[in-house]
Amino acid sequence: MSLRFPKWAVTVLSILALVAAFIFGPVSNALAANSVTSINYGEEVSEVAKRYVGAPYKWGGTTPKGFDASGFTQYVYKKAATKMTIPRTSDAQYKMGKAVKQNKLQQGDLVFYATGEKGKVSFVGIYNGDGTFTGATSKGVKVVKMSDKYWKERYIGAKRIIK
Repeated sequence: MSLRFPKWAVTVLSILALVAAFIFGPVSNALAANSVTSINYGEEVSEVAKRYVGAPYKWGGTTPKGFDASGFTQYVYKKAATKMTIPRTSDAQYKMGKAVKQNKLQQGDLVFYATGEKGKVSFVGIYNGDGTFTGATSKGVKVVKMSDKYWKERYIGAKRIIK
């Protein structure tokens, strides 16, 4: 004894089986994977900052077409997963967050320097770990060693603005 089905019924059943496999198979695994995944916002901010290495310097610049120091940090924090809006100037950025000792820096912390008037904040970068930061220097966006003589002599402090 054999059962006969019209061709259209076999086609419909095959499609329904594929749809069911798609819906109940990989999707549930993806949901399970996402439920244990968390974002390290500091790491993510640091990685976003590094994407702009090579972007040119522009006084007053706030876009990848040209950044100044605080325009760069403001842009990165807004574009990163933090979606944070931070003040426009390095001095105003220095007034927010929690002070962090240099030996306690974490990725994503803001590091501040006096590149103009001695003792006055005029530059900010994003700490990467490994004693480096990414910042919009006069030579464009670069990864810089904090131990370089120029930067070491001008270091003012750091702030953590990610909770």
